[in-house]
Amino acid sequence: MRSLPSLFHAGRPRHGRHGPGHHGVMFWLSHAALLLGLLLLATEVSAQQGAGLRAQYGQLAPQLARSPFQRPIVLSSVNDTERPTGEMHAVVQHNFATLAGALRDAGAWCDVLTLPANVKRCAVEDDAAPGATLHMAIGRKFDQPIEDAYALDFRFQVLAAQPQYLLVEMSANKGPMGTSHYRLTLEAVPLDARRSFVRLRYAYMNNFAARVATNAYLATSGRDKVGFTVVGREDDGQPRYVGGIQGIAERNTMRYFLAIESYLDTLSTPADQRLDRRLRDWFAATERYARQLHEQSLEEYVAMKHKEARRQVAMAPGE
Repeated sequence: MRSLPSLFHAGRPRHGRHGPGHHGVMFWLSHAALLLGLLLLATEVSAQQGAGLRAQYGQLAPQLARSPFQRPIVLSSVNDTERPTGEMHAVVQHNFATLAGALRDAGAWCDVLTLPANVKRCAVEDDAAPGATLHMAIGRKFDQPIEDAYALDFRFQVLAAQPQYLLVEMSANKGPMGTSHYRLTLEAVPLDARRSFVRLRYAYMNNFAARVATNAYLATSGRDKVGFTVVGREDDGQPRYVGGIQGIAERNTMRYFLAIESYLDTLSTPADQRLDRRLRDWFAATERYARQLHEQSLEEYVAMKHKEARRQVAMAPGE
């Protein structure tokens, strides 16, 4: 679509029976009306989406109040080996203006997504089209050379940024080891002056080779890994948690949610202390769910992440 100045130029005044400038003015007005109509339509759609999310908050209020996480969180997943999906609904202690102002920035999402142990690098590339690309490197949950990691490029877009509703999406058509069609979406609405309600959804697709690799992982090193949904009780009365592909989806969704919270919680921290506090806060948050999320010691995790941060600075253009 051409810019408004170019549209006006295309309709430059011409002399005719309606007088000078008639056709140009009419051309300008018709396109201005079209653009205004599209803007109003987008605003109306965003308002409807925001209303839908607020309605979901009302429907989930009983579950949020008695959440097994001892905080207002509802986590769900889909048992689908071809398209694993996790979804989080939660009340966060952050006002909407602060949350929306931070999370509509692509650079903020690089800070968020590098908190999980397996994300080794994230760099933002601003594109000519609306949005940006997050160039990520995905690897093991322990220290490893960056060249051994897999590339994953997320297309970042702010799909709605209204006074009462935020929707951002990260998407990647191709991922590592036969995975594809990644989607990470965040929606948020204000609840009051101090709280917001968010929905985080994480999904991707496994092709046949990826499903074979996942099944091999679940039969070996991942056989004792579990998610958060309780599916029964053990003989001693302890909860039995969902495993398999649902467990993977739930663990990843929880990691991303805790990363978002850790990022928001540290916005007011002095810049030179922010990374270290963010790392320690995220690790402490995951350790509350150690059965599902524990991977390494705090010292190992913090040392690894500081090393990755130094490496990213060294690799940045112009450094």
